[in-house]
Amino acid sequence: MRLGWVFSFSLLGLLALMSSNNAVANTAEALQQLKNGQAMLLMRHSLAPGSGEPRNFELHLCPNQRNLSRSGQQQAEQWGQYLRSHGINRATIYSSQYCRALDTGRLMNLGEVQRLPALNNVRLNPENTKAQTAELRRFLQQLPLTEQPLILVSHQVNITDFAGGFLRENEGYIIALPLQDKPRILARISP
Repeated sequence: MRLGWVFSFSLLGLLALMSSNNAVANTAEALQQLKNGQAMLLMRHSLAPGSGEPRNFELHLCPNQRNLSRSGQQQAEQWGQYLRSHGINRATIYSSQYCRALDTGRLMNLGEVQRLPALNNVRLNPENTKAQTAELRRFLQQLPLTEQPLILVSHQVNITDFAGGFLRENEGYIIALPLQDKPRILARISP
């Protein structure tokens, strides 16, 4: 009986190891596709403590928003280091207009960050979620495919509506390009 338990646990351990190795291989393949412009990184901004927006919130005023903490700034820098370690030294970066998302993109130090309203947090206007997601899809479908990696920095609610799932701050999905009706997630990553 005891030998059966040992065998069962050994088998479970082996399966977990095989699954882990498969995830690593899939992540490496996904990063290569990102590097070659065959995929995009859709990521949630780095750590900005709190939730929602302050009462005096104004999109163009960073002091009136939730901003990256020092830890969040370091996370954004780590994203850049992580991507560079995988041969991604430059990227086309689009970001929500919220300061925490813009700062995440800038601190990655991979290229100019372009503001894209379709990536803005839909939490303030949830009735616009479907229209804004459709706008993002149209934008991505009209974007010419290049060999330059594409990075989008957005917010949890937007990402959930666009691709499904729930990303924590500082996580991202690598999604296959060209974009399909249901985005094909190649990997879930964080630095």
